Amino acid sequence: MKIESLIEEGNPIVDVRTPAEFAGGSVPNAVNIPLNEIVGRVDEFTAMKQPVVLCCASGNRSGQACSFLSEKGIDCINGGSWLDVNAAVAEVI
Repeated sequence: MKIESLIEEGNPIVDVRTPAEFAGGSVPNAVNIPLNEIVGRVDEFTAMKQPVVLCCASGNRSGQACSFLSEKGIDCINGGSWLDVNAAVAEVI
């Protein structure tokens, strides 16, 4: 499914960068759950509408997060760079 479709449907966007990176710029309405905190916050993902769109700086960390969360039964997609996801949000608005 395309990221734009997920955004239109109101699926959550989770940015897995550090809080400092997130504070430097982020996708509007994205939630910041840093990669190193995901193991302890799986319940938050379970409670979210799925699939969850994950992003980071380049797509590497969000890819790692997506692999881990998928193993836990959470439907998610790697949106790649937050800049790409931000551009997709701009297309939808």
